[in-house]
Amino acid sequence: TSFRSRRSSLSTGQQSTWDRRWPELGKVARSDDGEPAALIDTAAWFGRTAPVVLEIGSGTGISTLAMAQEEPHLDVIAVEVYRKGMAQLLGGVDRAGLTNVRFVRGDGVDVLEHMIAPGSLTAVRVFFPDPWPKARHHKRRLIQKPLLDLLARTMKPGAELRIATDWDDYATWILEHLLPRTDFTWLAEK
Repeated sequence: TSFRSRRSSLSTGQQSTWDRRWPELGKVARSDDGEPAALIDTAAWFGRTAPVVLEIGSGTGISTLAMAQEEPHLDVIAVEVYRKGMAQLLGGVDRAGLTNVRFVRGDGVDVLEHMIAPGSLTAVRVFFPDPWPKARHHKRRLIQKPLLDLLARTMKPGAELRIATDWDDYATWILEHLLPRTDFTWLAEK
């Protein structure tokens, strides 16, 4: 996997919000027995038909929350493996009264493989994935051919892929994996 599990407990307030809102707003990518989740019907889950943005690795959701508030016309699916980070974002969504954010707890690759319909995503955001800086750990980096193949399958024609990193080595790695592909077009300016 491209992540390592962290264990941390939720505060009393976070747990209360989780218990109240998660059943409506959240899903898990894999059940406790390891079975992958079913394909998401986004129109049913969000209660409307709107462009869908997938954010892989939302962390504590600071940017997710800000973007969701600024873009109420988009439906955002925040994917994160860390429950405490999701709980922080869930609390922010609850306090802001947002209706355009949903959550999937699990590995982004699992989500793309099993939960996202082909050609359904308007945008994908991958902000500051773990750079796995040691050469022996590069195999764990998220941005690799298998993920890019899944993105190409699940993104609509003309959809936007945004990736951000603050590691020069990882930026080079990302470009080396993206630029040779014919199913993605580089539009960014230097």
